[in-house]
Amino acid sequence: MPMPSDIGVIDTMMDLPFTDVASTYEFLSPNLRDRESAEDFEFPVEYMFKDVPKAATEDPVAHTVALMDHHGIDRALIGAGSENGRRALEQHPDRFLPSIGVDPNEGMRAVEQIVEAHESTGLAALAGFPAGCNPQVPINDKRWYPVYAKCSELGVPIFMCVGVPGPRVPMASQKVELLDEVCWFFPELTIVMRHGAEPWEELAVKLMLKWPNLYYSTSAFAPKYYPRAIIDYANTRGADKVMYGGYFPMGLTLERIFSELPDVPLRDEVWPKFLRHNAARVLGI
Repeated sequence: MPMPSDIGVIDTMMDLPFTDVASTYEFLSPNLRDRESAEDFEFPVEYMFKDVPKAATEDPVAHTVALMDHHGIDRALIGAGSENGRRALEQHPDRFLPSIGVDPNEGMRAVEQIVEAHESTGLAALAGFPAGCNPQVPINDKRWYPVYAKCSELGVPIFMCVGVPGPRVPMASQKVELLDEVCWFFPELTIVMRHGAEPWEELAVKLMLKWPNLYYSTSAFAPKYYPRAIIDYANTRGADKVMYGGYFPMGLTLERIFSELPDVPLRDEVWPKFLRHNAARVLGI
């Protein structure tokens, strides 16, 4: 069976077209030291991506909903922190799911932000970017533990960037092996790996086999570059662990993603789980 076209895809990483791309990534600037990243790049990983979606020139909410309709995307996890994000969640609660990111360097203020978002938006997920914090905070660092504890208490999954980061910042904080301790200490916490886990994708598979609370999202990768180890795992013991994640508008167009997806060699019975059911279970839909 080819990739189904009527499954009602759930995208676990999307946002609305940015009105100001440069300011969106300004939080990374304290850690960027090379000239290209600091002065030339509008998008901090543009050395890796071609045809990056441009800044919004029309209503970003209406534009995104139209794209979702065109590509069969039923629901999408988006950031709830921007004005447009809040408007999208208010106007289309049946299409968008709220997510926020926090910096664990802020201590209890980060925990308070999670509670506030949960009470005001019905927070669906938390986003973690260890290499993007200033200073960086390794995945198993004690500064994350209050965040993990609050997510466990509220039943909110955390989508954690793992593997070599795209921006030109150090990678040590996102080594996949650091998840082992967190999964052990917080068995109630649902963790979804984001952004590939490369070059440790085989270790990511090993840890998913070991820990029932660990999952994988294909975010930030064009489908033709999905790691082979992840596809093999999804087709075997990991059918319930791997879920679709896009990267619009950060680095990939939905046109590119959905033109390449049908060529991903997933088994017939895996497609519905990959495109919808795994994410629905993790996000509580």
